[in-house]
This record gives sequence, C-alpha cells and structure tokens, in this order.
Amino acid sequence: MNFVNSKLCLIAVCVLTACGAPQGPDGVYDPIEPVNRAVHGVNKGLDTVIVNPVAQTYGTVLPQPARQGVRNFADNLGLPSAVLNNLLQFKLQDAFVNSARFLFNSTIGIGGLFDPASTIGVEERDTDFGETLHIWGVGEGAYLELPLLGPSTSRDAVGTLVDFVTDPLNAVGSHPEADAIVGGRVGARVGDRYTYSDSIDSVLYESTDSYAQSRSIYLQNRRFELGGASDDAYFDPYEDSYAE
Repeated sequence: MNFVNSKLCLIAVCVLTACGAPQGPDGVYDPIEPVNRAVHGVNKGLDTVIVNPVAQTYGTVLPQPARQGVRNFADNLGLPSAVLNNLLQFKLQDAFVNSARFLFNSTIGIGGLFDPASTIGVEERDTDFGETLHIWGVGEGAYLELPLLGPSTSRDAVGTLVDFVTDPLNAVGSHPEADAIVGGRVGARVGDRYTYSDSIDSVLYESTDSYAQSRSIYLQNRRFELGGASDDAYFDPYEDSYAE
C-alpha cells in the first residue's frame, strides 16, 4: 500500500507542475482538448448505456426517503476528509464544525443515515484538497475530463487523488464495513444522476456541443466556489437552461 501511495504522490507532483499554465483568451486552458473530447465521448457513452439506465431504475425502485438516507450516509463519510482539509487550510472553526457534525450524525443519526445536525444548525463546511491547493496558491492548470469522474482540472485531479489516498475511512479494509462505504458513495452518485436527470440530459444530449458546455459549466462553477472574481458568471448545472 505504501508503494502504491508513493507512486500516486509522484503522479500528483508531476501533474502539479502543469498547474501554473496560463489560460487562453476565453479563460480556458485546454491543451489536450482532443484527448479530453475522446474521454468525454467514452463517459457519455457509459452514461447512455449504463449509468443513466441504472440511475432511472434506482430512482424508480427506491423511494425518495431511502435515497436521501443514502445521500446523507455518503455526505457523512466525506466529513473526516473535509476536517483534514479544514486543518490544512488553517480553518479551525470549520474543522470543529465538521467534526461535531460527523460525531453527531454518526451517533444520533444512526451512522449518518439521518441528518439531525442540520436541524440544530450544524451545517457542513464543504471542502476538498483541490480547494486546499487553491488556498496554498497553486494555479488551476489545464482542463481535464477524467474517465468516469468527468470534468476536472490539473489541480482538482490532484486534489481528488490526494483526498482518496488520505481519506481516514480508507483504513477500513474489512467486510462488511468497506462494502457499505463503497456502496454508499456509489449509491449517492447514482441517486444524483436520477435527481438531476433533466438538467444533465439537457447538457449531454440536447446541447450543440456537450463537451464545451460541460467544460464551461464546470470551470465557472468551480471558480465561483473558490471565490473567483465577482464578474465571473455563475452557472447552475441543475437548471434546465442549457439546451441549444
């Protein structure tokens, strides 16, 4: 495992060397667009053949309260990683809030299936290692379309990798706990695909150029999340306004 983590960290360092690259005149740096478009095509094909049909079945068979429970469970699983990033960002109050939320929902909320923390005002302070790198001054880098994961950037791809490697819950290596963690995270993603089907379909299947549309939505939303300039337009990916 240490060997694997070392190799992953080496890959992350190599990718980070590209994160200072300048953006183009349209605010996008996409030097490997042909490769990204090819990956986008594969992702779109997988969505058509597997992901969307599974999501529709999932959403039809499982009632909304059950789907919400899976989503709550997955969100709760992400809190230990968020706490680590809060500390790396020197946001001690956010780390305290996320820690309290995790402990409260993991106990009173029955392993995170319910969200009593929100009812008393303890809301999640969402973050990730991509944001940590941003705070540390690492540039956005090139736009990337990742297999299965979709839109990203060099910086956020490294952030995703580091979040995976450093997630404390990855230490749970035995069944059935490990299966429950994986199942919860996959179920939440499938549930999101069902919940936002209309908006996602409008981007993937109704827009003139689904790749360019996905790229634009991701970059502008991500920059907004990270506190971009006030004149940056904000795109809500869950609004039905992208069909051409």
